[in-house]
Amino acid sequence: MSNDTPEPSPAAPTPVLPVVTTGSGSPAPARRGGVWLGALALLLAVLTLMMAGLLWQKVDFTQKELARRTQVSETQSSETRTVAAQAEAQVKELQARLAVAEVRLSEVSLQRSQLEELMLALSRSRDDNLVQDLESSLRLAQQQSQLTGSVQPLLAALQSADERIARAAQPRLNPVQRAIARDVQRIRSTSVADVPSLVQRLDELVQRVDQWPVPNDVGPRSPAARKASGSGSASTASANPAEPVAPAAGGWDRAVQTWSGFWSRVWEETTRSGRELVRVSRIDRPEAVLLAPEQAFFLRENLKLRLLNARLGLLARQMDAVQDDLKTIDAALARHFDTTAPDVAAAQAAVTQLRAELVLTEWPRPEESLAALAVAAGGR
Repeated sequence: MSNDTPEPSPAAPTPVLPVVTTGSGSPAPARRGGVWLGALALLLAVLTLMMAGLLWQKVDFTQKELARRTQVSETQSSETRTVAAQAEAQVKELQARLAVAEVRLSEVSLQRSQLEELMLALSRSRDDNLVQDLESSLRLAQQQSQLTGSVQPLLAALQSADERIARAAQPRLNPVQRAIARDVQRIRSTSVADVPSLVQRLDELVQRVDQWPVPNDVGPRSPAARKASGSGSASTASANPAEPVAPAAGGWDRAVQTWSGFWSRVWEETTRSGRELVRVSRIDRPEAVLLAPEQAFFLRENLKLRLLNARLGLLARQMDAVQDDLKTIDAALARHFDTTAPDVAAAQAAVTQLRAELVLTEWPRPEESLAALAVAAGGR
């Protein structure tokens, strides 16, 4: 705002009246008219000065008001700029905090995704460990079943695997559970040879080989033959019982009957021993008679080896080889041994029964369960 005072406008020019000169030539009225005109001009000048003063006062007031308002505006503007700067600083701070929050949120999201992946990996790892454990247990049970000759270890392993899958409650293992159920049903319906009992019977045959007589055996008969002969004598004695001694008979009669019974028993034993000295039998194959005692020993040892070989083949599930060995043993019994002897007849019956009980079926395997476990392990 300028402090220069505006120059007052010039007063209006006082009109100069023409001087009228009268004919008489008197100057008094003209002087009175000039005074009035001077007074009027002075009044007008005073009024003009007053108007100029008022105008100047008004202009000064206006300038002061403008200066005050300008100062207020500048103050408000500075305050506004200060508030704006503070707001801008707060915005920047909020933006920084927001950036930090976004970074933390991204870190939390990353950690959450990593945690989910870790949990999924742990779950997958647990399922994979379960699948591998089940597969190894089934294969071990299969080998144990083949070694023992019983399907019970395999069935027990399948049932245990079914229970573990049911406890795991994993939907992707449901096909494995169904495959296990089918394998259990198939194995239970499969007819297999009772290998332990067959092996035990082969061992019993090996222990009785030395009791099998050959046709040219002239030594003492086996205890079984003597027992049969003794039972025949006992049956003869029971068929012809001695008359009971009357209670009223004297001592002499009892003594006679006792001595007669003793001599009759001695006579029967003597005649039986005499009959055993010479035996007449029919031999259809002369080579059996030509066997020397040493050859009979080696023949029995050969049969023992055949029986042991059949036992090993049975444990190895080589049913064809076992059938061939039993067929050879049966032929040797009929050709080189006395088939009328009870031990040989019992051995022939046992060999025939063994050949009939050998089932030429493939040993059951949990194929479907192993295949389903392989699919589950590959679907990780």
